[in-house]
This record gives sequence, C-alpha cells and structure tokens, in this order.
Amino acid sequence: MNTVSLADKDRQYHLHPYTNARLHEQLGPLLIERGEGVYVYDEQGKQYLEAMSGLWSAALGFSNQRLIAAAEHQLRTLPFYHVFGHKAHRPAIELAEKLIEMAPVPMSKVFFTNSGSEANDTAVKLVWYYNNARGKTAKKKFISRQNAYHGITVAAASLTGLAANQRGFDVPLPGFLHVGCPHHYRHALPGESEEQFADRLAAELEQRILSEGADTVAAFIGEPLMGAGGVIVPPRSYWQKIQAVCRRHDVLVIADEVICGFGRTGQLFGSQTFGIQPDVMVLSKQLSSSYQPIAALLLNDALYQGIAEQSNSLGTLGHGFTGSAHPVATAVALENLRIIEEDRLVEHAAAMGELLQAGLRDFADHPLVGEVRGCGLIAAVELVGDRQTKAPHNAPGTLGRYLAGRAQDHGMITRAMGDAIAFCPPLISSAQEIGLVIERFARALDDTSRWLRQ
Repeated sequence: MNTVSLADKDRQYHLHPYTNARLHEQLGPLLIERGEGVYVYDEQGKQYLEAMSGLWSAALGFSNQRLIAAAEHQLRTLPFYHVFGHKAHRPAIELAEKLIEMAPVPMSKVFFTNSGSEANDTAVKLVWYYNNARGKTAKKKFISRQNAYHGITVAAASLTGLAANQRGFDVPLPGFLHVGCPHHYRHALPGESEEQFADRLAAELEQRILSEGADTVAAFIGEPLMGAGGVIVPPRSYWQKIQAVCRRHDVLVIADEVICGFGRTGQLFGSQTFGIQPDVMVLSKQLSSSYQPIAALLLNDALYQGIAEQSNSLGTLGHGFTGSAHPVATAVALENLRIIEEDRLVEHAAAMGELLQAGLRDFADHPLVGEVRGCGLIAAVELVGDRQTKAPHNAPGTLGRYLAGRAQDHGMITRAMGDAIAFCPPLISSAQEIGLVIERFARALDDTSRWLRQ
C-alpha cells in the first residue's frame, strides 16, 4: 500500500511564507514534531537547539505546562468572545491593566490585535484618525528606516524597509518614507564615531521632515534594536537625538517592541535599554511566548483623548478584529508575564546575554567574521569574504546560507539574514545551553571555512 508522506503533502498543499515556492517543491520541509524546553525535535526524533526562539518569540521555550494549563482552563471557561460594542471579559481586562502597569513610560490604553503586523497597521490607522480629530488632516506621512522590519500587512510592509518584503507587492504605498539604517559598521563614514554617525542620521531625519513639510509628517517608527534587518544595535546617543528631532516637529515616536519587549535586550523593554520615551508601543511575540497569537498597542493619554473624541463625534471607532483580545490568547499572555516576573527572567536574560555576547565576540578576529553585535539575548555574527573591504564572498548571502545549513546539521536552528547569522535563544536558556549555542556555531563556522578552502 502506497502512503503519501507528510513532507509530500506539505509540498502538494501548503504555500509557505518567507520561502522560495519552487525551491520548496524540490526540498520539502524540515518537519518539526514536538518541542521541550529550548529544544525541538523533527519527525525522525533528531534534537535541535532552538537558537532563534522559533521566530524571536518563544521566551519560555516549548511545552511550558503553566501556559498549557492556562489555555486549557480558558478554553473550558470561555473559549471565545469578542470585545466589540461594550463587551469585555476578565483575561483581556487583567492583561490590559498589567501592560499599563509594566509600561516604561505613562500609557493610557491598550488595543489588542492578533499579530505585530496587525498592530503596526493599527498604529498607522489610529495616528491618521488622531490627526484628523485634531484638524491636522495633512499630517499623515510615516517615516521608518532602511532595513527596518515592521510586518507584512499592506501598511506594515510599507513601514518595513527590506526589499524582500516589498518586491513584487507594489509597496511601499505613497506617504511611507525611509531614512538611513543606523548600522555603524556598514554605513558610517571613514573615521566617523558613533556619536557623529548619530548626529548625521538625526540631521538626515530633520532634513527629510522639513523637505516633506512638518505639517505632513505624522510619526517616526523604529525598533529599539533592529531585529530581522540584521540585529542592528543603534549607535550611542542615536535615540536621544532622533527623539529630539521628532519633538521639535510634533512627530510622534512609535517604539516597535515586537522583538525587543519583555526582556530580550536585558531590560524589560528595549525602550529602557536605549532611552526611548515613546508615544506608542507595539508589543507581541514574547507577550505570549507565541503560544497564542496576540499583540498589543499601548497609547499615551494624548492619543487616547483625541481618538476617544473622534469616536464620539463619528459614533464609533470603526476598527477591530474578530480575535482582538481573544480570551484564550489574553489568558495565556497574562500567565506568561507572571512567569517572566516570578522567575526573574529579565534579570536571567541579562546574565545569559553577557555569556552569549562574550562567547560570540571570541570569534571577532576570525577571517570570515566582519562584525559581532548584539545586546542581551539577541545577537548576530556577520560573515564577510574580505575583512578589509567588508565585501561578501561571491553573491551576498552565500556564506550565511551555508553556515545556517551546517548549524542545522549540527543540531542547532539559527537564521541567516543575508550573511548575518542571528541568535535569539529563549529567555529560559541556561549557561550550559548558551555554551552549546557557541559550541555548535563554532563547528558550523569551521565547516564553512573548510568548504571555502575546498
């Protein structure tokens, strides 16, 4: 009797995100069957150290029993209800209260969505709505950065500054602008210090606002530390200078904390690590350790008051999702935050982050390594073909793809972003497990060096 394998069914029926569809027809998937702690296991039982927390997000690792119990309890109690039209339920109320309590700057209200992309899309709409409410109907443009990642809905993909998310999709839409990427290693002028580089980037932003007309620019959005664009740590004083420009021109500051939030940078929020005082915060991923899809938008009181008045004038705030503040997702997220606090995982992440950063920096002088960068439990090693010119080996991405493949062969899942190898292990990672990340990366780097020699 002929049976069709799951891998063959996947190739036959499943269109994957972030995947070359034709190549997937040939290669098929790595089929992950289960997870436990910081490890996942494929259908053959092979163990992989998940050095990316899935997609920057599994803070508590896999199969956390308290999160599973929270979901099961809520499914038995109230498996679904909406929050449209003055309806509410306990998990959403308690999670909103908790997030306002945790926020690093005063915030007024929380709006829930199902993903970071939806949350950033919502941020765009609510800022437009707010500026309409205060009579500034031309103040609608958003400024983001090259290499930024803010999601893949039409508006969020317009905020994103990565070509792979825009080619073929007719985005960015008009009114979505991009300024320079704050990557000192790649974009600083010869001899330019981090502070001088930050000055230049702030001046570029101000000039862009003035050239567009400050009365047309609504907001500047940025990740405290850029994630999917290559784990880019901003230069010293960057955020202070960027915020000063925004404040001078009545431009809102939106902190996209989707990757950085809840301990990833060694503090509760990336805004604290880099001295940001945002008007809006966008949260997701580690909010629920991705056990349930959920995201949250935190708004300061000035925005809320304008939005509330507009909703009163128009009769409703005509925006929301069926799954907004889903009771199971909010219950799991609330339990997730309790565990992060009770187990002091932010402090633990800071300590483990020091081990990760120090271990990776031991490779800084390797012939294939151009830069080692990161903060807390998020890092990247950028591979180059020539350390002097910073040029890639052959086509960009060649080294990254090969090394990530070899790491997987050695039982570790990483992510190649071009030639930058990313690391984002779960917050629960032990010192021994961080040591394994370093050890398996070393083996994959040795393999890559051998491959080039051959």
